[in-house]
Amino acid sequence: MTQERKRNYRRKQTDNITAAATEMGNVPPQATDVEDAVLGAMMVSTDSVDQVMDLLTPQSFYDFKNRSIFEAMLDLFNERSPIDMLTVVEKMRQKGTLEEVGGPARLASLTQKVGTGANIEYYVRILQQKTIQRNLIEASYGILKDAFDSSVTVDDLVSNAQDSVYNAIAGNLKNPYKHVSEVINASMERIERVQNSTGVTGVHSGFHKLDHFTMGWQPGNLIILGARPSVGKTAFALNLARNAAVEFGEAVAFFSLEMTSMELTDRLIATESGITSDKLKGKLKMLPEEWQILEQSIARIVKAPIYIDETPGITLTEFTAKAKRLVREKGVRIIFVDYLQLMHSGKPQVGGFSKVQEVTDISNTLKTTAKELGIPIIALAQLNRNLMSRMGSNGKPVLSDLKDSGSIEQDADIVMFIHRPGLLGLSEDLDEQAKTEVIIAKNRNGQVGSVNMRYVGHLMKFEDEQSTFYESAMNAEQSPAKGRQNMSYPGPQVPPAAAPYNPFDEFDRTNNEFVQ
Repeated sequence: MTQERKRNYRRKQTDNITAAATEMGNVPPQATDVEDAVLGAMMVSTDSVDQVMDLLTPQSFYDFKNRSIFEAMLDLFNERSPIDMLTVVEKMRQKGTLEEVGGPARLASLTQKVGTGANIEYYVRILQQKTIQRNLIEASYGILKDAFDSSVTVDDLVSNAQDSVYNAIAGNLKNPYKHVSEVINASMERIERVQNSTGVTGVHSGFHKLDHFTMGWQPGNLIILGARPSVGKTAFALNLARNAAVEFGEAVAFFSLEMTSMELTDRLIATESGITSDKLKGKLKMLPEEWQILEQSIARIVKAPIYIDETPGITLTEFTAKAKRLVREKGVRIIFVDYLQLMHSGKPQVGGFSKVQEVTDISNTLKTTAKELGIPIIALAQLNRNLMSRMGSNGKPVLSDLKDSGSIEQDADIVMFIHRPGLLGLSEDLDEQAKTEVIIAKNRNGQVGSVNMRYVGHLMKFEDEQSTFYESAMNAEQSPAKGRQNMSYPGPQVPPAAAPYNPFDEFDRTNNEFVQ
């Protein structure tokens, strides 16, 4: 930023604060005597320089003359040069700002206002408080002007308001460094807590073998779920959302850029009730007892904290604003995005701006949002078509197959792929088509590997590889061959009691089971 631009910025900020103060009939928050004391202490004490540089910025000084002096000190500090009255005078003379602050006499007067740097920490806290007050005034005034501007959309207004208030506070509350002894107790408490629990420390997926790899969806993580079209990305994501909300009571937000909220709800009903989609769509007539089952299933879904947003082509600004509101107002613990490449960055598509750059912005924003809100975000992603022609891989996807941008795999903490080899050969065998492999190709904080599952197409549902409750009920009354011919709804069954699952158990790949 040039010197002239810095002056313009200072004038704009000062004008906003002065205008707001004038309308309110108050003086802008300031402590110029304390500013003088801090600058004087820095020129007479090296220890004061180290304490101040870590906690204050040029915006911490309300008096523009004091701000210019601090900027000169900051330049000297970055150049690893000593800071005293003579070096500051010379630096300001080089920058052309010495005369506007009052010349060498002004700097000499500052050194006489403080005899020691012993109280510097107290002075710094005062300046931080005054800075936050001024920043909040400026943010509020900006929000007020935007609210009167009809060209600013409501989503942009809300997003900008949230960001400006957050930045007004966070920008001046820097996290101090800590000795490891200050953190060790918290670490021990966390270790004891996870050892006494099931081992799942994040949001449950509802699939035991998957949780064994991830320990649950962790706060701040960006999880990418990739697959080719019609493989079942949306169905799998909806299963994960349903499991978290219905089974574990976690509030879930589902941003659907491709399907309508009614289509998603129909899938949820089919999964929850066990009634085939053909019957729900009216192709087949439902039995009287199935209506009762349907009502009970809908009651469970209605009670589940699932929030669906079907805004097509949602922009990053709209997504961020809605995500923050959902976390704050609804207590949302995990967000799903279906799917990443359908989002828009909101930037004009001019010049050399490409889809790759847009997807890069989207993945960066999703990761930043997950970290800022402290929740996991699971984003679906399309894969490149060339994986179908890759020799010797059986169509199994790899990280390089993620479409449009390599930044997706860089930003993601976990990358998973859904692989259904039975679809590649267009097999007519339903059992072959149902076989599914969920590949964990990247896991920043854990192991990579794969989990075998089955896809129940008529219920749009993924299940663990072992026999399901529905099939067990069918097989008790009829032969397996007859059961495969008649895939109509067999009636929901109450699952038998199972032993507690512990993801810390070892997995025996030979016998395909966990061993305690």
